[in-house]
Amino acid sequence: MKITEKEVRHVAELANLALTEEEVQRMVRDLDGILEHMDKLNELDTSGVEPMAQYLADSGPFDTLREDAAGQSFSSETALANAPLSGSGHFKVPKVIER
Repeated sequence: MKITEKEVRHVAELANLALTEEEVQRMVRDLDGILEHMDKLNELDTSGVEPMAQYLADSGPFDTLREDAAGQSFSSETALANAPLSGSGHFKVPKVIER
């Protein structure tokens, strides 16, 4: 076992998650399975494979990507017009992290 309960609990605490004992055990199994799979992938010889940033399938007329072009943008006043709270040209949101 590569992932311990202690590590799962630590990450859950960092993520502010309250996990039950059953969830902790399931996470240990699932994460351990992922790492085992990664170990199998690391056994592959990739020395002749050229690195790439991303894979784009040649889908012809059904391409889902478009040219990156500048479009119309909103002014700060327009963007903030319907905001429940705003100030100094920014959205104001409730605090979400409490510790």
